[in-house]
Amino acid sequence: MNLPNSRRQFFAGAAASVASLAVARSALAGLPEPVIQTSVKTAPPLVPQTGRPYNPVVTLNGWTLPWRMNNNVKEFHLVAEPVVREVSKGFKVNMWGYNGQSPGPTIEVVEGDRVRIFVTNKLPEHTSVHWHGQRLPNGMDGVSGLNQRAIPVGKTYVYEFVARRPGSFMYHPHADEMTQMAMGMMGMWVTHPKAKHPLISEVDRDFCFMLNAFDVEPGSRTPMVNTMTDFNIWCWNSRVFPDIDTLNVRLNDKVRIRVGNLTMTNHPIHLHGHEFEVTGTDGGPTSPGSRWPEVTTDVAVGQMRQIELLADEEGDWAMHCHKSHHTMNAMGHAVPTMVGVDHRGIVGKINKVAPDYMVMGERGMADMGEMEMQIPDNTAPMMTGTGQYGPLEMGGMFNVFKVRKDQKPGDYSDPGPYAHPPGTSAFEYTGVMPEPARFQSEMKAGGQPVTGLNNTAPTLPEKPSSANASAVKPNGRHQH
Repeated sequence: MNLPNSRRQFFAGAAASVASLAVARSALAGLPEPVIQTSVKTAPPLVPQTGRPYNPVVTLNGWTLPWRMNNNVKEFHLVAEPVVREVSKGFKVNMWGYNGQSPGPTIEVVEGDRVRIFVTNKLPEHTSVHWHGQRLPNGMDGVSGLNQRAIPVGKTYVYEFVARRPGSFMYHPHADEMTQMAMGMMGMWVTHPKAKHPLISEVDRDFCFMLNAFDVEPGSRTPMVNTMTDFNIWCWNSRVFPDIDTLNVRLNDKVRIRVGNLTMTNHPIHLHGHEFEVTGTDGGPTSPGSRWPEVTTDVAVGQMRQIELLADEEGDWAMHCHKSHHTMNAMGHAVPTMVGVDHRGIVGKINKVAPDYMVMGERGMADMGEMEMQIPDNTAPMMTGTGQYGPLEMGGMFNVFKVRKDQKPGDYSDPGPYAHPPGTSAFEYTGVMPEPARFQSEMKAGGQPVTGLNNTAPTLPEKPSSANASAVKPNGRHQH
């Protein structure tokens, strides 16, 4: 983490504005130093050295914001500012965020903590912070114009409240939010239980990340903030596969994953090889009677979903959004589809009349995965990533859940590709293929079977036979 001296006592002695709270001048004269982080790698869990103890989370491709204790108050300093985020190797985007990154750092507290957050505005316009899902005084809710005056450029506001209930939450602006959230302003908040909780399990590993999306035209660097549906960069914590750090766990670890969604659409998050239960939302932990085994959970707009599982199947398991276009990068919506076209020898000719043409339905997206196609500078390849068996043809909201028996407790490093035990991998069959069975609908008149695939193709009747269609209405009556 970068702690430049120039930021020490950044607004010391300044008359900061206060969000519906009177704070002594002596407190304002000694603001906690804003910690700035620019690394895109997953930081290790921040083990608390002061305040109540808790089992910390690991923020995927992110970090936890340090704090200081001041008369039993946990003080944080958020700086809203323009940032440059490396979304993938060689692809950088101009965003707005907090403390050097988008999303901003995760804030971790304990149930019952009194929390004071200094928010300094270094954006070119006013802002505010809404503490999504928190129970707090109305004047601290962060809706500019309703609960507070917006934080002017260059000013610092103070939010203070008690973290009243444990759970997974978010923070984001409630001022010009269409622009500011489209530019990447958001972050996670985790409140840990102060004691053993009947609805909150103890886990070995606790991950969290935000789902986010941007519309960045190929070759450009700044998101288009007026986009409503046609996003083309789908991210986990502003990173796209294969440049998302993997989730690395030990065999038989109890694992919790917290997912927040502040995009403009829902995301069905799917995990291979394991079942999980939804154990919490931004409304709090779910009751055991409401839980059931799942492999996919839909995370709607403005929601948190907390899932838990036992990592009891060793291997490299895919975890991704199940909307297929959300596992792509730099999606070109005007690309023509030419599935079924014989591409041999005519690709160059097609490119003359359709410059955006790419092969579909023939090699998948393997050309993209092997980085053979030319793309504009500062553009993430649409589908990329390579595994031990070749191109993955994935991007965007895709990741790998890595379970290893020899992964040490507390070790979050990537163990590399999984070594499949002999006889446990899919393989090519080279034996004799039996003649496929035929269905009754493929029988000729008189009960004679249609000739096999290697013989003459079957003839079709000149006219289809007439038949009455029947539909069952909700009232159970048949309508013809």
